[in-house]
Formats: sequence, structure tokens, C-alpha cells
Amino acid sequence: MTNLNLATLVLRLGFGGMMITHGWGKFSKLAAGDLTFLDPIGIGQAPTLILAVLSEFIAPIFIIVGFKTRIASILPAATMFVAAFIFHANDPWKNQEFPLLYLIGYVAIFLLGSGQYSLDWKLKKV
Repeated sequence: MTNLNLATLVLRLGFGGMMITHGWGKFSKLAAGDLTFLDPIGIGQAPTLILAVLSEFIAPIFIIVGFKTRIASILPAATMFVAAFIFHANDPWKNQEFPLLYLIGYVAIFLLGSGQYSLDWKLKKV
């Protein structure tokens, strides 16, 4: 069981930490009031940017600390699904591979949960 808990921690820290690097620029853009952004699913630039910030910056913070991990992992998984199958749908495999790897990681986090080394676990004990 210790290895499983350690594995969930490694997944959360790894995928959450790497995703934050993609979300930081979007977060900075939103904080500066620049709402221009790509709109691959047709909901508008500003809503798409806000969803991207939630998926690539806010949710990974929750995932890293292990708070509401399963719920938080849905956002980046959905974003990576859109990136792979909508945004890069007609691109070569090398452009789809990166979002698919993230998608697999976030699905694994969703299935495994946060594990023992998390706020979810600590709060469950209270």
C-alpha cells in the first residue's frame, strides 16, 4: 500500500507541476486583462481562456496538494482531450502525443485518487 500511495504522490506532483508551467502564461495573460485566446470549441475567447486557466493552473495546484483530487483531475483531462482530438485533430501524431500523455496521466490520477500523502487524506481523518 505504501508504494501505491507513493506512486499517487509522484503522479500528482509530476503531472500537476508540469501542467502549471503551461498554465502560468495563461494565468498571467488573464490577470493582465488580455482575454484574447484561441477558441477551438466555439464558446468564445474569454471563456476558453478562463477554462484553460482553471484546467492548467488552478486544478493542478489542487492536484499537487491532493485536495479534491478526483474532481480537479477532470478539468485538465478534458482540456487534454480537446487538445488532442479537436485542436490537433488534423495534425501529425507528434502534435497529438503530448496532450495524450497528459490525458493518460490525469485519467490515472482520477482513477487512483489522491492517496495517503494528500490533504484529502488528512481532512478525511478530521
